Amino acid sequence: MLIEVAFRGNRKEFFSWDLPDAPPLHAHVIVDADRGEDLGQVHAVGDLALKRSMGCAHGCGTGSPAHRALRLATKRDVRHSQTLEKANDDARRRAMEKVHAAGLAMKISDAEWQWDKKKLTLYFTAEKRVDFRNLVRELASTFRTRIELKQIGVRDEAKRLDGIGRCGRQYCSAAWLPELRPVNLGVAKDQRLSLNPSQISGACGRLMCCLRYEHEFYVQSRKRFPKEGKVVITAVGEEKVTVVDLFREAVTLRSVEGTMRTIPLAQFNTEAANRPAPTATVLEDEAEPTYEVSPELMYTSEFAIPEPRLVILTESIESEPVPEDRRSPDRPPRRRGRRGGRRNRGGNNRPDDQGPPSSSGPDDPTPE
Repeated sequence: MLIEVAFRGNRKEFFSWDLPDAPPLHAHVIVDADRGEDLGQVHAVGDLALKRSMGCAHGCGTGSPAHRALRLATKRDVRHSQTLEKANDDARRRAMEKVHAAGLAMKISDAEWQWDKKKLTLYFTAEKRVDFRNLVRELASTFRTRIELKQIGVRDEAKRLDGIGRCGRQYCSAAWLPELRPVNLGVAKDQRLSLNPSQISGACGRLMCCLRYEHEFYVQSRKRFPKEGKVVITAVGEEKVTVVDLFREAVTLRSVEGTMRTIPLAQFNTEAANRPAPTATVLEDEAEPTYEVSPELMYTSEFAIPEPRLVILTESIESEPVPEDRRSPDRPPRRRGRRGGRRNRGGNNRPDDQGPPSSSGPDDPTPE
């Protein structure tokens, strides 16, 4: 049989129960803990414990739990557990003194002695990574037991310390919420809440956990309502959806004249379903003009049919030609496609032909 046991600081774990009779709810049991024994309180038994084990973050899933519950606790065991409360406060205070002496940027949130006092667990919060190896050695020499330092977040700190939220009730994380899931501003936007952090934050300084587990209700409910700002056609005529009330299931509409009215969602769906279908005006395409051409005029200039032409634009890479007045009358025109002209050509060999001549007048000598 599977049972769920709750410990100090709203910490819950699952254990196997080998005895034939199931333990009663809220009964104290002695369980096999890490390197010793510990005392806890039965929180769930049987099918409920199995269901919570499949869905909780601290559950063991489909596998069997690693530890088992040994027996029911006696009155002497319960009294010994109650005396450890003062020892927990004293251990936390002495650990804080060690932290301040070492100058570490960490805050000791809670201290928890194991029932047999074979282990002391210290829970702390820190914004950055902390090297606490020397601190563990000092604490082990002070308390003469095994020390475990466990870093937790601010949400887990609020869950361990417990308290009353702004709604006037116990923290959801400490009362019943099995898993602390991340919460962002997107869930607040979907619920049309104020984005002021002071109004949607809990005692831990983060966004309230209730925004997360209520988000699915808002998402599913808004699918049955029209979108705000949408223009619809109802029995009154063309109206705009201004406000949607999910809890009262009402829709506020505003007409073209500016009059406002609030109707139930069922009435809105009825009016929207019975509204006349809009008549669409279909414009016929203008008929293209047709021309009747006799065979005699089809290939004459009187009725010429233009043919498609393909124009290819090319870019010349040759330089501009030399003007006629600058050319020598006896010299053939020189090609200037490449710099320096053509060399070593028959009939045009010049020893000093290294480029264009310095002057191109009509009196220039012509090579023979």
